[in-house]
Amino acid sequence: MKRFVYALTLLYAALLQVSCGTYNSLHDKPVTEGYNATVPVVVKENDTVRQSGNNFLLKNKQGLWELYVEGDPLQRGMVTGALSKDLMKYQEQVFIGKIKEIVPSEFKLRLLRQFLKWYNRKVYLHVEPEYKTEIYGLSQYLSHDYDNVAPPYLRSLYLHAAHDIGHALSDLALVGCTSFAAWDDKTEDGSLLIARNLDFYAGDEFAKNKLISFVKPSTGYPYVSVSWAGMIGTLSGMNKEGLTVTINAGKSDMPLIAKTPISILTRQILQYAKNIDEAIAIAKKHEVFVSESIMIGSAHDHKAVLIEVSPKKFGVYEVGNTSQLICSNHFQSAAYKEDENNKYTIANSHSKYRYERMTQLLNEHDKVNPVKAAAIMRNTNGLNELALGYGNEKAINQLLAHHSVIFKPEQRQVWVSSNPYQLGAYAAYDLNEVFGSSHTGLPKSMAIDSLAIPKDEFAASQAFKNYEAFRIEDRRVDKAIKDEEHLDEAYIKHYQSLNPDYWVVYYKAGVYLYNRGYYTAALAEFNKALTKEITTLPDREKTENYRKELKRKLK
Repeated sequence: MKRFVYALTLLYAALLQVSCGTYNSLHDKPVTEGYNATVPVVVKENDTVRQSGNNFLLKNKQGLWELYVEGDPLQRGMVTGALSKDLMKYQEQVFIGKIKEIVPSEFKLRLLRQFLKWYNRKVYLHVEPEYKTEIYGLSQYLSHDYDNVAPPYLRSLYLHAAHDIGHALSDLALVGCTSFAAWDDKTEDGSLLIARNLDFYAGDEFAKNKLISFVKPSTGYPYVSVSWAGMIGTLSGMNKEGLTVTINAGKSDMPLIAKTPISILTRQILQYAKNIDEAIAIAKKHEVFVSESIMIGSAHDHKAVLIEVSPKKFGVYEVGNTSQLICSNHFQSAAYKEDENNKYTIANSHSKYRYERMTQLLNEHDKVNPVKAAAIMRNTNGLNELALGYGNEKAINQLLAHHSVIFKPEQRQVWVSSNPYQLGAYAAYDLNEVFGSSHTGLPKSMAIDSLAIPKDEFAASQAFKNYEAFRIEDRRVDKAIKDEEHLDEAYIKHYQSLNPDYWVVYYKAGVYLYNRGYYTAALAEFNKALTKEITTLPDREKTENYRKELKRKLK
């Protein structure tokens, strides 16, 4: 969460710099000649169904938005924008609202602008003309409420680099995404199966309208991609050739200039690669400015690999004599064996722990199928079923995922989770059916009800209700730590009772009490925190340092 929030902050500063005229990309003109520039006519059946020719957008019974769009780059962008105009406006309102919440100071924004003015000035040189044209078409339907920030096309273009900018400039601890692939003796039917959680959290409102885009481009392969309105890049997707793409962040050094956004690179792979070799060839053509693991699953190759990219290195990791591949947030290829950033991630983050936990879960759920995969991706416990406390970043399910996806590439099937997090039902789709249909007449959901994975029972439990209450109270405690509110002993005990296994509830109580000079009580809280599974080594050291300081004060 932290890294994405900072990404939004830093990107907003960069966008303001654009509005001040300092970027070369102000002069960039996307190619529109030779494309279909017909203005889409949208027929809105009701608030949840709208149509334009063969293209449509609807909200299914799981609360997921399904978009079907076809055509050349300009037409795809324009039709997508026309159909999802209200959803794009909502996402942008959430974006701007989050920025104002984080950085209310105009002075700080000015400092950020000076720091960032180099970063985005040449991004446009690293985005394929096709995607700039598509973004341009999309941007024609953006709200003009924020034109004082930047013109619609530039706002849309640079929003596709939000993940990368936050990664490169802040490199804060991303709440870690986790994925796995299994095949042969590791799956129920021997076919390839891939599952991933995208723990990419920027507030409940940001994840409210998940968008499943089924795209039939004029060139390349039809594909499905899961993200949000206004995003043409790929975070999780599969094409009709049975090639899948998912991304997991790694630790990066801060580069001097922005280059190809990861989501644009992965979009090109998804649209134009049918096998692993073609995916690798596309990845090698691009310069990136952050480190990322790109898991590629391939029906043609009947396996999955990791393409590990960074500003200075490129590696491909393929498992040896096993039929499963696990990815968290550290690199595994030989190219990064001695990489200092990667060593730091393994030693200090929660990536290695989640990798080990995923290994354990796959061993326990022998011969996985989609239902077992969903159970794995929903698991909130630690190694050996240790209760981590809900929301702990060491868990596979950190209860903040934007979405979770399961693929069966050889069958061209995909399952996408619905709210809350990945606890809601997984809607199922078959790309052979989606792209084999004419899509004439009144739009209807493309989901296959008989293949849906039911909602997790945990979502209806008292423990989950307590967790949701904890999230609200946790924000109150954060304010109190900043001297904005008084908390009495009864309230602190209530707050801790909502998530009693989570180290954070004791750590924050300790910080609150320490700041007010209640040293004996604070020491007791830090001692409790240290009995729990603390997320990272730096977090543990921070807690131990408080305890040492308190012992010194109490002598």
